[in-house]
Amino acid sequence: MLKFENLSLNIPDTTKPRVVIIGGGFGGINLAKNLDNKAFQIVMFDKQNYHGFWPLLYQVATAGLEPDAIAEPLRKMFDEDYEDFHFRLVRVTGVNPQAKTVVTLIGELKYDYLVIATGTKANFFGNEQVQKYSFPLKTIPEALNLRSQLLQSFEQASITRDPDIRQALLNFVIVGAGPTGVELAGSLAEMRKHVLPGDYPGLDFSKMNIYLVEGLDRVLPPMSPEASQKTYKYLTDMGINMKLNTLVETYDGEVVTLKGGEQIRSHTVIWAAGVTGALIDGLPNEVIARGGRVMVNRFNQIEGFPDIYAIGDIALMKTDKFPNGHPGVAQPAIQQGRLLAKNLNRTIRGEKMEEFEYFDKGSLAIIGRSRAVADLPGNRHIGGFFAWVIWLVVHIYYLIGFRSKLIVLSNWMYRLFTYERGTRLIIRPFVRPGDKEAQEFMLKNEMG
Repeated sequence: MLKFENLSLNIPDTTKPRVVIIGGGFGGINLAKNLDNKAFQIVMFDKQNYHGFWPLLYQVATAGLEPDAIAEPLRKMFDEDYEDFHFRLVRVTGVNPQAKTVVTLIGELKYDYLVIATGTKANFFGNEQVQKYSFPLKTIPEALNLRSQLLQSFEQASITRDPDIRQALLNFVIVGAGPTGVELAGSLAEMRKHVLPGDYPGLDFSKMNIYLVEGLDRVLPPMSPEASQKTYKYLTDMGINMKLNTLVETYDGEVVTLKGGEQIRSHTVIWAAGVTGALIDGLPNEVIARGGRVMVNRFNQIEGFPDIYAIGDIALMKTDKFPNGHPGVAQPAIQQGRLLAKNLNRTIRGEKMEEFEYFDKGSLAIIGRSRAVADLPGNRHIGGFFAWVIWLVVHIYYLIGFRSKLIVLSNWMYRLFTYERGTRLIIRPFVRPGDKEAQEFMLKNEMG
């Protein structure tokens, strides 16, 4: 058996400056790919061995795509051309800025430059009960848990004799009407209309309710009012129960209680209501801003630590145009990663660094077939089929690896003509804590 005391990071010594990157997301991989690997030793730490295309997580959760369609092994992305690149599958537990070391579960490593690109995690705003019983959607394992929960709910609903339990199994509550919540609601609505009636002919899917709960007064708050209005109409036309200006107070695994007293019986609550920075221990409190983001200057340096950088969602860079920081989407991370690589390359040549200037390429959200919204540069706002085509092209373009592009494109083309979703398999059964009916069902069927 492997023991921690017998493990080590096994990073070779080097005379080159060592850049340690924590996180293999959009920011981390674009930084590593654009660094001069002949001038630097590059070390990347991540707790998973793949880069995931998180904008498509909801399609994994709703059986539209398999996980390997949106993920690429990190080691595969950095082949023999990156001769001094080293990836380690290990959790980072802290940093020591004074000693210039990164602390992991199996040892410490000295750095010359440290880049924190850890992204975000689900924010439950201190509500431990909701956190315990609801389903977040930030990682592939969470998407697979949710997929199992959805399919198991339909299976249980098809055989239960109790109409109240059946209705609770067919009530789905999505908390948060940002892009994830909106896209997930639309995907569930399309399944309800085109897929599930064929799979479960004995179930009346007119009784399947999809609730979208949002604390603000409109859906898609990060996007334009025009996009919000179009999206609201699309969702209501698809039969989504909209609850704006509404907050979730509690959820005990069976009943969602909204502020104001309204209750919804549901076995599936999906939490898409907010994120917070995935912080690492060791940074002083004065550099941590609201939302768990790390304050950085225009070079992505953490205030007071010229050799420590933060990029992507974890970084808070305030500018006149973005006083609350850049939006938490892929583009800022990609652009910051690329520019930081150029700046570090300049640094070792004794050249001056360049300040970051975000180029906003626009925002997109898809609600269903031929239904999407787009905020484009030049204050242009479009919706419908053309926005849907743009969404498809952009997401194919930014997928990592030809194989992933081919798989996703072929899946989407197949679904365009058939509405079919071929991955409705309960491969890994999941039982949420407190779900007594599911636990009994799984035990009796020897699935757990």
